[in-house]
Amino acid sequence: MTVSGTETTGIEGSAHTRGDLARGRLSLPEVIAQSIGTVAPSGTPALVIPVVFAVAGNATWVAYLFATIALLFVSWNINQFARRTASPGALYVFAGQGLGGFWGVIAGWSLLIAYLFTAGAVIGGSVNSLLVLAHTFGVTGLDGPLTLVISLAVIFGAWWLAYRDILLSTRAILVIELATVVLILIVAIGSIFTVGPVVDPAQTHFEGVSADTLRLGLVLAFFSFVGFESATTLGAEAKSPYRAIPRAVIISVVSIGLLFVISSYGLTKAFHGLPVTLDKAEAPLTTAAGQLGIGFVGSLIDLGVALSFFACTLGSLNAGARVLFALSRHGLFHKSASTAHAVNATPHIAVTLLAIIAAALSLALTQSGYGLLDTFGLLGTIATFGFLFAYILVAAGTTFFLKRLNALKPWHTVVSIFTILLLLIPLIGSVYPVPAWPTSLLPYVFLVLLALGVAWFLFIKTTAPRELAALEADLLATGEEAQK
Repeated sequence: MTVSGTETTGIEGSAHTRGDLARGRLSLPEVIAQSIGTVAPSGTPALVIPVVFAVAGNATWVAYLFATIALLFVSWNINQFARRTASPGALYVFAGQGLGGFWGVIAGWSLLIAYLFTAGAVIGGSVNSLLVLAHTFGVTGLDGPLTLVISLAVIFGAWWLAYRDILLSTRAILVIELATVVLILIVAIGSIFTVGPVVDPAQTHFEGVSADTLRLGLVLAFFSFVGFESATTLGAEAKSPYRAIPRAVIISVVSIGLLFVISSYGLTKAFHGLPVTLDKAEAPLTTAAGQLGIGFVGSLIDLGVALSFFACTLGSLNAGARVLFALSRHGLFHKSASTAHAVNATPHIAVTLLAIIAAALSLALTQSGYGLLDTFGLLGTIATFGFLFAYILVAAGTTFFLKRLNALKPWHTVVSIFTILLLLIPLIGSVYPVPAWPTSLLPYVFLVLLALGVAWFLFIKTTAPRELAALEADLLATGEEAQK
């Protein structure tokens, strides 16, 4: 590994380079911030929980509780690798260690697509939140030009922080999310204890809820968590990565899950008896805050949500750039993306490339007439396919990885199979019943993008197999390291 311009060995079997990622800079809170920032938990109560409520109704909190439990199983599988392997390739390397290079590449390209499209999606989320805030203060009629200006400002700011310093990036994410989450919890918990009885009969008795509506709610609830694993991309930069990263993954799921369960229960309760339902409110948190007589907090939350989506853009660029960095080190992308800035020790070329593509994805939709929330949904759905594919491949590889290390126990296999079955719920629910156009096209868009990456891998493997030597060395070296 190379630290800030000094020369040592390359990253886990890759070539000797100068100007690599900085080793051991990030503490546990900063590693946690990377995962939390990529999820953008503050944005879920504002945009996603109302959408889940539209289908799951009074069982919204149960959908989030189920998703939290399911993703704890996913975390267990991820951590079987994270306790033994530290790499910016993250789930890409994990899946490869378990299932072999071919499936690892599928996981890698899936993850890269996921982070890239997440960055594009949440640009729209940030713009939408700022426009809601502008409308609150009477600024109307300027949505078109403001959308363009804010989109460019969000992606530029995220690019600059990701280009400049990973330490600065994670600290900015941590401050933004903590401040906004505190305000959201004030509104959610305040609604639980002041609006009617604490135990809401409509939610505890699941009034108006059916098996089908709950199933659809589960699909959407899973979508709220994607990106929780992005701390694993900091394997080369975290202090004590074999301890810090597994802890960060678990802490992220538990803390975010609690926030979602409390927020969904509190917001559903807050809208009982109001003339507008939760799923129809333009600014649900502002409305709920008004119910409590603290309307000014709602405006602060709208600003915080916009910053949360900005933090998600930043977190996605950080994570995606490191996956691209690892892919490039393994000969699967242009070698220029495999170098880090000589001073900043960040994958600056990868960050810049992903920022440009993310901006193009978002602006291509918003400037061609798609609404901000439509853009958020379309790009976010493609991203979700990428995350689910990567999670399933890691879970499938856990048994083989542990067996190779002589650490496999029968219950390990049971947990892995159960995890895959849980992940199939949102995956199948995303494509069946067939959604309306253009959402129905999104699985095919994802598969085409994935096929391009896999085809390139097969081309290199056939025509220049020596180019993949670093990939093979990474997978073998980390496995041997795990046995020590």
